[in-house]
Amino acid sequence: MTIEEKDLLNSILNSLSHIDFIKPEDFPNIDLYMDQVTTFMDTQLSACKRHTEDKVLTKTMINNYAKNNLLPPPVKKKYSKEHMLALIFIYYFKNILSIGDIQAILNPITDKYFASDASFSLEDIYTEIFRLEKAGILNMQKDLTRKYQTSLQTFTDTPQEDQAELQRFAFICMLCFDVYMKKQLIEHMIDGRIPEMGKAKKSSEKSKKADN
Repeated sequence: MTIEEKDLLNSILNSLSHIDFIKPEDFPNIDLYMDQVTTFMDTQLSACKRHTEDKVLTKTMINNYAKNNLLPPPVKKKYSKEHMLALIFIYYFKNILSIGDIQAILNPITDKYFASDASFSLEDIYTEIFRLEKAGILNMQKDLTRKYQTSLQTFTDTPQEDQAELQRFAFICMLCFDVYMKKQLIEHMIDGRIPEMGKAKKSSEKSKKADN
């Protein structure tokens, strides 16, 4: 492995090690207006942005989430801590899942635990989920290292000047295939493996048709 290749791998692994989530204690303890919500999210999740000028969440996005029944409506134009917890889940889900699939996954959770008097809250769910994600980063780093090393064993018979580009392409394809397969698994679970999710999705689709 050349110095340049090591730098690429180390850069990827280092970026993963710095991934963090907004801790429950970092959320404001008061309800916020829309502008305050977007500012808070943009500040807290700035490391997730691909480009500096990108917006994590916009007013239009949040209004659309409420319109599509992904997010409970604000109370007197103010959003609670639970609203922001739900927005975090939506933010991550929307990169790979459709609106209908997010509804199927998230609505049963918010219906039961949003602003609930139950001893187990949406905040408890958020904390447990992101604890799992944090713990999984080490395994992800190991998996990425294995995939990267495998990609370096491809296209060894091609001209030397083409190998680096082709091997990087192979690495990207391996990562894309991994994401694709996991997305297929999630959709399969929503459509059939978990009846409640399948029912929730069909219900949301009927609701959309009725609105049209």
